[in-house]
Amino acid sequence: MQQMRNVIRMKKNNDQEVNDKHIQKFVLYLRNEKNASIYTIDNYLRDITQFKSFIANQHKTDGYVFELADRFDARGFLVGFQKEGCEPSTAARKLASLRSFYKFLERENIVSKNPFAGLRAPKRPRKLPVFLSVNEVERLLEAPKKMAILSKEQSEFTDYAAQRDHALLEVMYSTGARVSEITSLQENMVDLISGVIRVKGKGKKERLCPLGRPACSALRALIRHPMHAKLKAMNRTGQSAVFLNVRGGMLTKRSVERLVRKCAAFAGLGQNISPHSLRHSFATHLLDAGADLRSVQELLGHASLSTTQIYTHVTVEKLKQIYENAHPRA
Repeated sequence: MQQMRNVIRMKKNNDQEVNDKHIQKFVLYLRNEKNASIYTIDNYLRDITQFKSFIANQHKTDGYVFELADRFDARGFLVGFQKEGCEPSTAARKLASLRSFYKFLERENIVSKNPFAGLRAPKRPRKLPVFLSVNEVERLLEAPKKMAILSKEQSEFTDYAAQRDHALLEVMYSTGARVSEITSLQENMVDLISGVIRVKGKGKKERLCPLGRPACSALRALIRHPMHAKLKAMNRTGQSAVFLNVRGGMLTKRSVERLVRKCAAFAGLGQNISPHSLRHSFATHLLDAGADLRSVQELLGHASLSTTQIYTHVTVEKLKQIYENAHPRA
């Protein structure tokens, strides 16, 4: 329910901010032609309205501003955010949003030039993803049930929550799916006979993710739990999510993040573990075991192979470590 409220709130904010007919056309283009999610549209709108305010301030006008912007305005806008200490990835996203917006305006003959054309995104530092060893993943997966045993509060929901959290972590590691793909997972998207789930990824693209035996077993136990049917009955939206909260609604991304941090702390894995760490671990362990890069790309749902290639650097680092530990003249 919270996730649904967030989407409704975001849509209301979007509708309130779209008071410019050209921005309205662009939003329709994003929704209908690009099949963009509500979150993507929200980011685009934020970037466009920030630039609109920036140009109005620069040129001291309240009129139509997008035609007034030149290359220096575009560069000044991005440099301003960098000076404020924003991440290179944020500046790169703003550049991509506004370049796309102006491309659309050019195509519609609304502006004569794209001030963001030819501007380069700031160089992003190449960070190696945080991943867990196989032993550390096992400790993390066992944490929900161990915490439930040690908990002073014993109830039907406590037992259900432990089973739900265990199943959720098992599915995340088994499939390498993004946290948003897992929280929005519906029961009709799960096939326990074939051992696959169907997830809806970025750009609303669907893909099949195989489930390992432990994940299938954990999901069966969750769906058969008496509390699961009771929580489903509480949900009046007609949806049938796999992972439910205490009110029968979908878990939010934030609640899954809190769960992973809590389980990681209990398992002695530190505080920098996030749901994405399980996705990184999934990819790294597959490559370490000999899986080819193209298959891992398909399993992760990456549009570009270059995105998946970051994990080859991780495995090379591991090989170097093994070499240094094992070779007599390393």
